[in-house]
Amino acid sequence: MRESILTIPVNDVFGPRDGCPICRMRDSIEEHICEYIMGAAMMEPDVRIETNRLGFCNLHYNQLLQQNNRLSLALMLNTHMAEKEKEMFGSKLPFGKGKKIEQFGSTCFVCSKVSWGVNHTLETVFQMFSKDEAFRKLFSRQEFICMPHYKLLLSKGSECMSKGDFAAFRKALEELVDGYMKKLNADVDQFCQSFDYRNAGSLHNEDMEHVRTSVQRGIEFLTGRKAVEK
Repeated sequence: MRESILTIPVNDVFGPRDGCPICRMRDSIEEHICEYIMGAAMMEPDVRIETNRLGFCNLHYNQLLQQNNRLSLALMLNTHMAEKEKEMFGSKLPFGKGKKIEQFGSTCFVCSKVSWGVNHTLETVFQMFSKDEAFRKLFSRQEFICMPHYKLLLSKGSECMSKGDFAAFRKALEELVDGYMKKLNADVDQFCQSFDYRNAGSLHNEDMEHVRTSVQRGIEFLTGRKAVEK
């Protein structure tokens, strides 16, 4: 399949073969959006209307906080809370208030944009898998696909691919995920066994790095996010 403006980002995230490529795709889109809304876009009326309406989830509030631009974040917080206060308490009529309260905190501007960006890029992934033998081999050689993105790929693939192409895609995907899950759980089991007095010191051998990191890798595989250690 000829390289194009659509295939280049896909090849970029699948090229390293280190971790989950869909996580890399999401992280790249996420970083771009966070930088975008904390810059000049923060003052664009269309963007502010959406951030006022949707707000952000805890994860993305913290990512925005790391952008080191607290004034921009404070301005968005200020108008978002003002809008929510008006929605929830500004009217004396009780109708609809319960629904507004129930919806509060369940929306996020960044999540909505990231979801659109990932789903749009996955359409190219499915096309490349269907048409490009080299990409099919590259896909099958990935280190792993995390469980949340395994679920997403199955769902979106069944919608976007022909029956025959999806059958081949599903087989490759399931072999990749199942193979990694077996190896990872064996590493976690070995980590647990290393605390038995009969295996004292075994965890510190140079060739045991895959066992020492198995808990963190397990969290990343199951959640699609790297473990945060204090």
